[in-house]
Amino acid sequence: MLNEGLKNIVGNENVLDEPETLDLYAKDESFVQPIRPRCVVKPERVEQIPEVIKWANQTKTPLVPVSSGPPHFRGDTVPGAGGAVILDLGKLNQIIRIDRKNRVAMLQPGVTFSQLVPALRGEGLMPFMPLVPRASKSVITSELEREPITTPRYHWESQDPLRCVEVFYGTGEMMRTGSAALGELEEQWAVGKAQVRPMGPAHLDFAKLVQGAQGSMGIVTWGSIGCRPLPEIKKTFLIASQKVEDLIDFTYKLLWKKLGEECFVVNNIEFAKLFCKDEHEADVFRSTAPAWLLVFSIEGYGMLPEQRVEYQEKELMELAQLHGLQPATLIAGITSERVTETLSGPSYEPYWKLRDRGGCHDLFFLTTLDRTNEFIAEMERVVGTHNFSPGSVGVYLQPTVLGCNCHCEFNLAYDPSRASEINDVKRLDEDAVLAFSKKGAFFNRPYGSWVDVAYQHATDTISAQRKLKTIFDPNAILNPGKLCF
Repeated sequence: MLNEGLKNIVGNENVLDEPETLDLYAKDESFVQPIRPRCVVKPERVEQIPEVIKWANQTKTPLVPVSSGPPHFRGDTVPGAGGAVILDLGKLNQIIRIDRKNRVAMLQPGVTFSQLVPALRGEGLMPFMPLVPRASKSVITSELEREPITTPRYHWESQDPLRCVEVFYGTGEMMRTGSAALGELEEQWAVGKAQVRPMGPAHLDFAKLVQGAQGSMGIVTWGSIGCRPLPEIKKTFLIASQKVEDLIDFTYKLLWKKLGEECFVVNNIEFAKLFCKDEHEADVFRSTAPAWLLVFSIEGYGMLPEQRVEYQEKELMELAQLHGLQPATLIAGITSERVTETLSGPSYEPYWKLRDRGGCHDLFFLTTLDRTNEFIAEMERVVGTHNFSPGSVGVYLQPTVLGCNCHCEFNLAYDPSRASEINDVKRLDEDAVLAFSKKGAFFNRPYGSWVDVAYQHATDTISAQRKLKTIFDPNAILNPGKLCF
């Protein structure tokens, strides 16, 4: 009978409770305990969101917001409590506005990277993207989860490239943050204003309240995101080394000079998964390429694009020579043109992380770039104590916040059809997370079993977050069981 109230709000066809559908939302690719939801609700209009929240408060029913399409990987969209309702926002997929002048786009949460990239291209823009996201990934969810972008020169603080949001809190009340809080949107647009300033209302940045909260603080119904110009000229360089330390020192110099666009380091295992066309090519690459590769691109756009590329390429070559490195456009059969094409949009199917063994478990945290070699060595040590192949560990180092810190990620490939491999990865994850925590890793996006490690020495943070939860979601209906709630 409870579902009848939802059907009155969103319509019979948008409330799904077939067992096959519920099973799809009961679990994901993570190791979080599966819990079947009560039903799945797919609102078609923003006006239905506060009504669903009001219903959830009246019935004390947990709501789990979901925006991206499958596969999901981190357990944050799996119900953390029984009797939950999945609020699937996939039908709210309108690109509300693209502002070429101010380089900003406003979109609903159901807009995916496969939808946004061609739309922006038509306006001479491109989005800031994480490393080759899956085609079904919600752009707004990616920004809310603070997934690192591959262009650290434009990453000024952790919130980037998210600007303003419209959010409905657990009370059902709506807030627009930043520039969007200053009057009606249409009135702002009419006088040439855009929703580019994240701070506000007043001196607070309320968008940060919902970032990294895994849907436990509010439900975002649109967000504005920063974009960058579509380049007229682009050159991608591959800089290889047998020692990651050599690339780390070189990367710091590039970031200090604010050169280039894409800039990240991967091991040859990760590079092969990203850029090789098939398993045979990947095997050949891994056996012949150096152990570590820095991917670095230079773009020309606006006034004098050729000169912009020319001077940056000259500086790149001079710096590389000083560090004993050689930027190349071809390494072990993989061309820079293929790398450029791959990085220009979302992943083709199957998703690149699943191409090796069919399953992938990510382990990531923040540190500083100069300490990543310590964590790489620690990972090698932990892997050596488990029944896990070192050849199945991909490594991705992404400088963030202009290089002030670094997203350090290990991708553990495994066969999901083999229970023994699943158990091996689980045990490896537990031991590695504990070891990394002892070495100072900062788990700023704790999922699943990482939560206990992330919060064990953060009693003040727990107290503050729980106080905010009682203000913005007093009945604790939004994604309970996540973080410290």
